[in-house]
Amino acid sequence: MIRKSSNNKIMNVQRLGHIAIRVQNVERAKSFYLSLGMKLVWDDSDWCYLEAGSSKDGLALLGPGYKAAGPHFAFHFKNKNEVQKAHSQLLSAGVDVGSLHDHRDGTSSFYLKDPEGNWLEMLYQPPQGISTNQ
Repeated sequence: MIRKSSNNKIMNVQRLGHIAIRVQNVERAKSFYLSLGMKLVWDDSDWCYLEAGSSKDGLALLGPGYKAAGPHFAFHFKNKNEVQKAHSQLLSAGVDVGSLHDHRDGTSSFYLKDPEGNWLEMLYQPPQGISTNQ
């Protein structure tokens, strides 16, 4: 059972920032989403990250060989301390969370599952946005 504060909230998430989906062919999927007007931000051999419009809502395309994460959705935070605080609050509430880690694109995050078994990520995104390798 999750322990919550008196107002029944563990925290107050602000932005659903990206989803990550599994694809069989990264190049084919990438081409499709680029044709919809998305911008390629990160491109690797087994995954890529795209953003839509000025909101920069993100989509990660995870290839069959990508093992660092599976399909998930992510809440984005503007301050790295907010992610650290969320991690502490969830731990204190009895939620099983993964460790905090820094990513090569300048973000920092941790993963957890909701009560239905869906993976989600709590992610710090730098104010200038996610670094690109393009």
